[in-house]
Amino acid sequence: VAEFDFGKIGRAPARFDEAELLSLNAAILHGLPFEAVKDRLAAVDPRAADETFWSVVRENCSLLPEVAGWVETVFGDVTSLVDAEDKDFIATAAKLLPEGELTGDSWSAWANAVKAETGRKGRGLFMPLRKALTGQEHGPDMSALLPLIGRERAMARLQS
Repeated sequence: VAEFDFGKIGRAPARFDEAELLSLNAAILHGLPFEAVKDRLAAVDPRAADETFWSVVRENCSLLPEVAGWVETVFGDVTSLVDAEDKDFIATAAKLLPEGELTGDSWSAWANAVKAETGRKGRGLFMPLRKALTGQEHGPDMSALLPLIGRERAMARLQS
């Protein structure tokens, strides 16, 4: 209080910038450890109260309630987005999906197998797979997301 000085306060009116507020909120949210949000995640959806899930999706949420969308993407019924020209490609990819439990290495191994079989690479390889598995063109790293989706759901989405 002793250092407070009205002379240091500008005369311009305060500006409220919603975009800046959202950006600040996102930065804070991205840095929160699981223990700090565990109860709030459980309130959104009990399936979200998982440390691995939080570490994968948090960078893709600006507001905590957005976690609900990722819960649906990972655990729910997703409408695969498969363009007509990608149908055969996705069918081939489904045949090459690794057997057993999917791990962090599964995405890379699978993508390499699909690349070798189809000759596709880059965006032409990855985007159709992402859209078929998540119904979206953006999101968390697929190598982290694929194990959360799991083989059974992944196969169902690829075959839908």
